Amino acid sequence: MWTQERWAALAVLSIIMLLSKVAAPIEVPLDLKQPPTIVKQSLKDYIVDPRDNIIIECEAKGTPVPTFQWRRNGKFFNVGKDPRVTMRSRSGTLEIRSSGKPEDYEGEYQCFASNDFGMAISNKILLRVSKSPLWPKEVLEPVVVREGESLVLPCNPPPGLPPPETFWMDSSIMPIIQDKRVSMGLNGDLFFSNVLARDANTDYSCNARFEFTHTIQQKNPFTLKVLTTRNVPETQPTFLSPKGLSSSKIVLRGEQLLLECIAAGVPSPNIDWIKKGADLPSKKVKIENFGKTLRLLNVSEEDSGDYVCMASNKIGSIRHSIEVQVKAAPYWLDKPTNLVLAPDENGRLVCRARGNPKPTIQWLVNGEPIESSLPNPNRQVLGDTILFHSVQIGSSAVHQCNASNEHGYLLANAFVNILDMAPRMLGPKNQLIKVIENNRTFLDCPFFGSPFPLLRWFKNGLGSGLDGGQYKLYHNGTLEIKQARPEDQGTYTCVASNILGKMENQVRLEVKEPTRIVRAPEHVTQAKGTTVRFDCRVKHDPSLPATVTWLKDDKPLSFNWIGRFRKDDETLTIYNVNPEDAGTYTCTAKTEIDENSASARLTVTEDDISSASNRSAFAGRPDPPQDLELSDPSARSVRLTWVPGNENNSPVTRKFRNMNSFHNPFIEPGAPKYFRIQRHTDVVHLKWDKPLEPNGVLIGYTLQYHTVNGTQAGERKVQSFPANVTEYIMNLPNRFTRFKFYLAARTQVGAGEVYALESPHFTNEAYKEQEDIATQGWFIGLMCAVALLVLILLIVCFIKRSRGGKYAGKMQQIHSHINPGLFIYDIDEDNKPLQGSQTSLDGNVKESDDSLVDYGEGGDGQFNEDGSFIGQYTVKKDKEETEGNESSEATSPVNAIYSLA
Repeated sequence: MWTQERWAALAVLSIIMLLSKVAAPIEVPLDLKQPPTIVKQSLKDYIVDPRDNIIIECEAKGTPVPTFQWRRNGKFFNVGKDPRVTMRSRSGTLEIRSSGKPEDYEGEYQCFASNDFGMAISNKILLRVSKSPLWPKEVLEPVVVREGESLVLPCNPPPGLPPPETFWMDSSIMPIIQDKRVSMGLNGDLFFSNVLARDANTDYSCNARFEFTHTIQQKNPFTLKVLTTRNVPETQPTFLSPKGLSSSKIVLRGEQLLLECIAAGVPSPNIDWIKKGADLPSKKVKIENFGKTLRLLNVSEEDSGDYVCMASNKIGSIRHSIEVQVKAAPYWLDKPTNLVLAPDENGRLVCRARGNPKPTIQWLVNGEPIESSLPNPNRQVLGDTILFHSVQIGSSAVHQCNASNEHGYLLANAFVNILDMAPRMLGPKNQLIKVIENNRTFLDCPFFGSPFPLLRWFKNGLGSGLDGGQYKLYHNGTLEIKQARPEDQGTYTCVASNILGKMENQVRLEVKEPTRIVRAPEHVTQAKGTTVRFDCRVKHDPSLPATVTWLKDDKPLSFNWIGRFRKDDETLTIYNVNPEDAGTYTCTAKTEIDENSASARLTVTEDDISSASNRSAFAGRPDPPQDLELSDPSARSVRLTWVPGNENNSPVTRKFRNMNSFHNPFIEPGAPKYFRIQRHTDVVHLKWDKPLEPNGVLIGYTLQYHTVNGTQAGERKVQSFPANVTEYIMNLPNRFTRFKFYLAARTQVGAGEVYALESPHFTNEAYKEQEDIATQGWFIGLMCAVALLVLILLIVCFIKRSRGGKYAGKMQQIHSHINPGLFIYDIDEDNKPLQGSQTSLDGNVKESDDSLVDYGEGGDGQFNEDGSFIGQYTVKKDKEETEGNESSEATSPVNAIYSLA
């Protein structure tokens, strides 16, 4: 039995071992026996649409394949006994067909995934059904107020789930105009700092929009009567919200803080904000609602303190102090990760979390409290750490750590898997890696073994292991070469070894010359009707094929044998230029591993600037400006000064400023020019464009996103893209998941203004996709061609009928019981106007004396693109209507065709 002193010594040794290498999650190959790992689960606070089937996700991996069970409200949930509940095959995901009673399934759910080596558990998922209740019935008496007094019209929206968004409108469905004097508070009430005579109205109505059900509920309108007075007295500000001189507010770390101050007074007061003892964090604070609301994003502990709002007008001023306390649900400092040990090895699991109040740590084994589990002499719990000593085969298990306080909890699964295995390579063999000279590159060598193997790299089979200098070896086996040079080219071998054996793999590295544009296009000013040429001579590595493409104003140019735009290997030629050709032309040379671009502007003039009479025979290109200086930088402008260069007998007529070069290097870039979301069934397609104000050289973009479930936001994830990438396709976990995206451009100064968008709801997708197809050029052209062909056929038919005289006999009648609602035409031998009959709902045929000519001109009758008649046939009501139609036959399309025949 281990003594306390020996366990303490093991703890110190474990800490030293942990610090000696970078901790990283261990991925066990799925063909090896291992305990379950939860890989997908629903949100903790899960709000569902009452109109949809309920899907509660729980996916896990493991070998053998895990089996699944559920608990509901702490008790075993027998899925097989409820015919409306099914569990997906080889999965724990539940599908519930609520059949109009989704409330029956509200509650707290937890998933358990188990196999022979342990049990993993999901978070406790609180399932609630979205609600959009009606306003309570009430009779609102007219509100009477004197001019100049303050007023609050209460909204009190029904308590929906999630809470509704409120706004005020009148009976014309026009929003109530808001300004410094009149505005809506955070609680939805409409505040008047002072009432004017023009505010008298009968339809001030508060509306509540419920996000999940996409419904809007309207409160009975207020009638406001204003008693006017000849002289409205000026008054000192007083607070309408919040009341008194001080108040307090609690906000959770990571959420947003909303503070509000609304004041009454004549004239309408101005609102200003300060923080006692510190400046307001300018990058996180937004002042909104005409100065009345302070919004602080992504709150952290240092945002605690006293915030003061000051309301002032020319009569006086008052202050209100708001004490802000930042609390915190638990968040990870050290999250426990899977541990693979060989027999007789030592190890540890660490679970450290922070929060306010301080979280309590509870350990579980296979879903049960560790205190009630079977005793294990090789395991000791020391608060937030579990120590393992001389582990043995057969003691694999899944350990859970729960860190909780009054504001929330964290749950992590980490298995301890006891394996005895020689090293094996997990990646592809004999990879070929190509890299551009002087670029950083990574050679991957994923491996596995137990005990954990020692991995070393060798070049060309010689020398000692590669680590240090321009090489960096990572814990997962990856070798970084910080700056690839021609002499780094060769064969690299990674060797993984432990006491049970060794395994190796090879990677071939080829270092290539960069692709360069050695003769770039130059800015051109040319007269209309002349020919323009842009150069683009490219030098690239001989072993890498290169392609050259041209863009105009960032859009691809198209080339054909009859067009004015022609290109060869090194030149773009534009014949007979016109003003529409003016713009920025960019050539891009691209290989499989790199690319390079260069741009030039084309300016087209109306006169022939190349005429010899307009310039000296000795004229030349002007010299560039000198002593260029940049000064007086501000948020949106910068001052440029320069000394003009020699004109070389050719007066300067225009000066061009390349704003990509003359930028303001002291501030972050602006927001992307646009940011669009196209959502399909399984993916979200994001597109954006570079900022109009990059304020420097763009080095990339940062995209952050998280799931949106009502008012709850999922874990935020981050993606980074290089500057030349302006789109991203993301797979959806399922078609009902919605995301909120935050995109910002980056320069050396940092990330710039954020462009935020939320993905659309799935129910709108079908319409969107149809709309996208209907606006495509090819589709419009195809439909026009079909319509033209049908029109020609109709003209031929009508001409043949007009000239060919009579139809032989009558069209055979089609009985209504075969095809109800079919229109039957009876044509006599004298070539009478076409007669129509209509089958009624009771099966009888009603005769109609209106002709096809009449229908040809009617507003309700029209031919579809396939030639079918899609208008609505109606029996004429009376003789006057018939006569009215007949009098206009001369202008009908059908009669026009007859006259042409």
